[in-house]
Amino acid sequence: MNPDDQHLPPPKYVMLSENQGSLRPPPYRRNIPRYHSKDHGRSGGFSCLRCICCFYGCLFIFIFILAAVLICLFIFLKPRAPSYKVDKFDVRTFDVKPDFSLITEFLVTVKAQNPNENIGFGYGKDSEVDVIYTGSKLCSGQIPSFVQPQKNTTEIDVVLKGKTKFGSGMQAALMENRHTGKIPLLVLVNVPVRIVLGHIQLREFVFKLNCSLVVDNLAPNKKVQIISSSYAYEVEYF
Repeated sequence: MNPDDQHLPPPKYVMLSENQGSLRPPPYRRNIPRYHSKDHGRSGGFSCLRCICCFYGCLFIFIFILAAVLICLFIFLKPRAPSYKVDKFDVRTFDVKPDFSLITEFLVTVKAQNPNENIGFGYGKDSEVDVIYTGSKLCSGQIPSFVQPQKNTTEIDVVLKGKTKFGSGMQAALMENRHTGKIPLLVLVNVPVRIVLGHIQLREFVFKLNCSLVVDNLAPNKKVQIISSSYAYEVEYF
């Protein structure tokens, strides 16, 4: 080796011979992709949460406003339930035919009292009134359709007619009740009713009245005395 070659700088490139092969370029350096799925999930979750909070907030405001309106209406209207009472019970016909069929005709007077100052009641035409004795329907009729105004008491006359089989069981029970002077009857009333505010009629419901009566006799054209009575009410909405 030439001593002068030691002081020369190293070469900037290296020549390869054919037996050393070709110089391969460095491997391709791919850029690592940046995934934003986690961030998108967070933003989507926050958006969904905001929607849910907004929905429940609006629902709460609506319920609050509705409750406030109902409370104001309740305070202004001061609603009170009407009362009903069977005031009179007249027997027009109570006739046992030779084939043991029983023909009956009753006149029942119902006193309806509306104590409300701002609420009226409209009674529909599809009503039904039945008189039951020992589980058998004696007769039936309808309450006439009318509108009862505020602070009003109305006496409603209901004519009930019917025909039933006068069996031995009913005959024995009636004879015993006549002897004691206490005849139990059940009056069932189903009538559609609407609440009336001025000229506005609200939603219709069915008012059901079960009246248990005890009368002293069922003789035709004779004054019937109501010994006792009890009432049960039920309201059914459509």
